[in-house]
Amino acid sequence: MAKKVKINAEACIGCGLCVNLDPTVFAFGADGKSEVIGDVEDESRIDEIVASCPVGAIEEE
Repeated sequence: MAKKVKINAEACIGCGLCVNLDPTVFAFGADGKSEVIGDVEDESRIDEIVASCPVGAIEEE
């Protein structure tokens, strides 16, 4: 089962690490910040994805 993540838009600085890490889950929105466009298919990557954000803006739902 795919896991869902969310972005805290107030915390996001738009650095793009998450977009580079998994472009099937994240993309840049019109405001230049990351947004979620899909689910994390590989559950074993959830901790890596959450930890990749330098400002802690990615959270598991």
